[in-house]
Amino acid sequence: MSAVELELRVAWQQHIGGSDVALGWFDAVLDRYREPVRHYHDRRHVAWVVRHVLALSADHPIDDIDAVVAAAFFHDAVYDPERDDNEAASARLAERALGEIGWPAARCGHVADLVNATAAHDVDHADRDTCVLIAADLAVLAAEPARYADYATAVRREYAHVGDDGWRDGRSAVLTALLGRPHLFPPGLALDDWERRARANLTAELAVLASDR
Repeated sequence: MSAVELELRVAWQQHIGGSDVALGWFDAVLDRYREPVRHYHDRRHVAWVVRHVLALSADHPIDDIDAVVAAAFFHDAVYDPERDDNEAASARLAERALGEIGWPAARCGHVADLVNATAAHDVDHADRDTCVLIAADLAVLAAEPARYADYATAVRREYAHVGDDGWRDGRSAVLTALLGRPHLFPPGLALDDWERRARANLTAELAVLASDR
């Protein structure tokens, strides 16, 4: 087991469960993040999101840290770049898995709602748990330029089935929409430095895409 996988296993046991059923689901979820199509949405991404959830929640207490960590594990458990319902399918998987592990139905539903929220990343109408998860999921946007470039390259590889023109148009539309938001990260978390770096990264990538036309 790699260091990243060990880190994830420890977090799973601490926040989701350590029973045989729970660990069986851990293995099943981890297998999903090993799928060949994943170049960015893989085990490293899950570890990145879990780390940021834990770090952000230390400064901004949330209602249910275990539920948010569970959502971090499941938010990309179903991932097919050619589908547009990955988050909804991941949410359904989370509800089923956590129910089998023994979590109460209401709490399973809360995790499903958190996972579904990662589809739109709407920080304007979100509670604190959701805000922390969304910020953790989007933290890569605020990474140092080299790390951000690796992310952009990995996402392009996941969309290898899309031609260059289609990729430039689609990716440019996504970046433009993000830059058009009043804020990328929840204002209540006071992530001003993240906001600044993210906007610089998005603007730089958009310029590269425009120069490739």
